[in-house]
Amino acid sequence: FMTQLSLLLILLCVSGLVPRSAAFVFWTAWLKTDYYQSSNDTVSKSCECGVYGRNSEVAEFSGFVAVPKGDPTGCSPYTSYDRNSSQEWIALVKRGNCTFSEKINAAMHQGAAGVVVYNVDDTGNSTTYMSHPGTGDAIAIMIGNIQGTEIANSVKNGTVVHMSVHVGNPHGPLMDTYWLYFLSIAFFIVTAASIAYFVFISANRLYSMSRHRRTEKRLKSEAKKAIRRLEVITLKRGDELTTSDAMCAVCIESYKAGEVVTVLTCDHVFHKACIEPWLLERRTCPMCKCDILKALGVEEDVKDDMSTSSPPEVTVITVTGGDALYEVPLNEPMSHEPEQQQHRYDNRAFVEDSEAPRG
Repeated sequence: FMTQLSLLLILLCVSGLVPRSAAFVFWTAWLKTDYYQSSNDTVSKSCECGVYGRNSEVAEFSGFVAVPKGDPTGCSPYTSYDRNSSQEWIALVKRGNCTFSEKINAAMHQGAAGVVVYNVDDTGNSTTYMSHPGTGDAIAIMIGNIQGTEIANSVKNGTVVHMSVHVGNPHGPLMDTYWLYFLSIAFFIVTAASIAYFVFISANRLYSMSRHRRTEKRLKSEAKKAIRRLEVITLKRGDELTTSDAMCAVCIESYKAGEVVTVLTCDHVFHKACIEPWLLERRTCPMCKCDILKALGVEEDVKDDMSTSSPPEVTVITVTGGDALYEVPLNEPMSHEPEQQQHRYDNRAFVEDSEAPRG
């Protein structure tokens, strides 16, 4: 149960963290840039130096690079690009002067296959995770200022530049190594705590069961001592028990001459073969629940809660000829006997251990 609870807690924690962390997971982009020089030489550069926009489709795109005429930020919806309309092209614009969404929508309206935004001056090759809502299915990435300025200047100087953009790797809290370490450590801590708790509960239950068995064994030993001190009688023809309608409350059978009966400390009589197994397990009179261990002064070695071993709450009924004479709930003293009789010490059952029982 604890293991299942721990797993549920882990799932709840992770399910709460994922939605919060999903917004911070971003994808990098691989850029392959080919510079076609006038001398027919081609210079190629590649790096994982781009970052897909937060609202961009994470997909590949390629084309010849075109820069805006005039304003390098390409903010105006009427911005024109020096490009070959028959070829796939990519808009290269500078960050600033307007929102990312405005410059991306302007370039996509002109037919660009994708938009590459390079950062502002004096930022080196650092990038940011740009947000551009309202750009539909546009594909946009950001690159650093140094790289973007170099490409833009090459295009302005007449160099043909072709760019291919490929999907890189995901990054963010759930992807970073430290976060995976944290989740792994948390999982192992919770698992170890669950196992430790399970071991503790199991050991405690085993100890309780072992103590209960030892207590039962001791009490049975004490009950055997007490049973040996009870008065045992062999019934004879003409005895009161054989001539009356009395019955053994355990087996509900009448007493007959020659049968051996046991007289308890409360003066209730039962067949010896019926009452001894009962007393070994319950140590109380079936009729009035008199505790024979207390009545006989036999000390218990261990005081323990024996509620699990108590006899079920039943009603003992003695009948004659189908008519009920009386019924005695075991959780109450008999109505026709005073309660103090449960602890009588002046009856014939108290004989010395050295005396042989009559019979």
